[in-house]
Amino acid sequence: MTAGVRIVSPIDGSIVAERAYAGEAAIQNALRAGREAQQGWAAVPIAERRRYCLAMLDAMLAMQGDLTVELARMMGRPVRYGGEMGGFAERVRHMVAIAEEGLAPIEVEASDAFRRRIIREPLGLVLVIAPWNFPYMTAVNTVVPALMAGNAVILKAASQTLLVGERYAQAFAAAGLPEGLFQHLVLSHAATEQLLGAGAVDHVTFTGSVEAGRTIERAAAGSFIGVGLELGGKDPAYVRADADLDHAIENLVDGTFFNSGQSCCGIERIYVAESLYDQFVDGFVATTEAYSLDDPLAETTTLGPMAQVKGADSVREQVAAAVAAGAEALIDPSRFRHDGGPGTPWLAPQVLVDVDHSMRVMTEESFGPVVGIMKVRGDEDAVRLMNDSAYGLTASIWTRDLDAAAAIAPQLQTGTVFANRCDYLDPALVWTGVKETGRGNALSVLGYRALTRAKSLHFRSIA
Repeated sequence: MTAGVRIVSPIDGSIVAERAYAGEAAIQNALRAGREAQQGWAAVPIAERRRYCLAMLDAMLAMQGDLTVELARMMGRPVRYGGEMGGFAERVRHMVAIAEEGLAPIEVEASDAFRRRIIREPLGLVLVIAPWNFPYMTAVNTVVPALMAGNAVILKAASQTLLVGERYAQAFAAAGLPEGLFQHLVLSHAATEQLLGAGAVDHVTFTGSVEAGRTIERAAAGSFIGVGLELGGKDPAYVRADADLDHAIENLVDGTFFNSGQSCCGIERIYVAESLYDQFVDGFVATTEAYSLDDPLAETTTLGPMAQVKGADSVREQVAAAVAAGAEALIDPSRFRHDGGPGTPWLAPQVLVDVDHSMRVMTEESFGPVVGIMKVRGDEDAVRLMNDSAYGLTASIWTRDLDAAAAIAPQLQTGTVFANRCDYLDPALVWTGVKETGRGNALSVLGYRALTRAKSLHFRSIA
């Protein structure tokens, strides 16, 4: 194959698909087609744009069974969870429903003397660089709002889940979306950086690592294009003394190990009030041990392999370093017959205690099936530890007292604070982060602001 992408399945090492990188002529044609299509699209009423986006959703839902299996083969998520179409549909429907509100002018004055208002106009051509861990749901955070706002879109799907871009294109074609408004390109890193540096697009959204986010910023420097970044996370949970213990255990185990821990807002560290600590740890371990690490194509499997060997080995290194520094690993990997050891993507879940913030597993992003649990004295202790991070995506508080949660929330340095839930993206609320987690707003009515530019209209009447 010429230079391009090869998708290697983490299940058995087989080749799922191979695609060549787009050449310069194909890239320029796509840019030209997007620009030309967008000019007419900007004049299309929102109601008509809505029809196309909902038709795309119908086409995706019609393919759901095939997409679920295809995702499992590409990145290892068990089919029992039904792929990503539940969250995908929720986000599409919500963003379509609020488009009129999100794009509405701000009326300042409408008098006999003056008409003053602020309107929103599309940016033009939007590049979406999607990750592999939730490739449909993360991409749709921008794809549908961008189109609803009158932009054209180019999607660069992650190499590990490259076929997602083709399925998007297939669904939009079935919806009858005019050509050029949505395109999927197989881009090399070098070609992507060149596009950004040349200002060939008007906005880019990127989801991935902090290091890659810095590369995106450097590439776009001086081009004056908009940049939205969702980067790393080390999301904490705080279990207060008044928490519903069973509810907290059930949901935090799921929030930790869903998708083998490969979730942007998955739980990576837990702080538990002293009075509940022993019971919480015992329940957390027992629930974890009931998981099944097996073939993700089997309906009984709750944990599949990690998407890539390098990710699994990175988690192994964090665990080994923590244990060497005094942590205790509570899960025996031999309970999970598919734990494959170093050099394989098969990794059993792990729960660590006797951890502290001198250990990388409590401060660096793990992005895998491991969590550290620490005992805390109370709210002040928990807040201090939760904020002791380079990242700030989400945090969760587990308590029966929502007023207490409301008092703690402003003290936490994160984009979202949950109470009694975690690892969820509500499309009605803005998705954002602080510190090295990134910048920008996605979803909600605020998401439309990131995908449009403001224009002021100041009209004076002449009697």
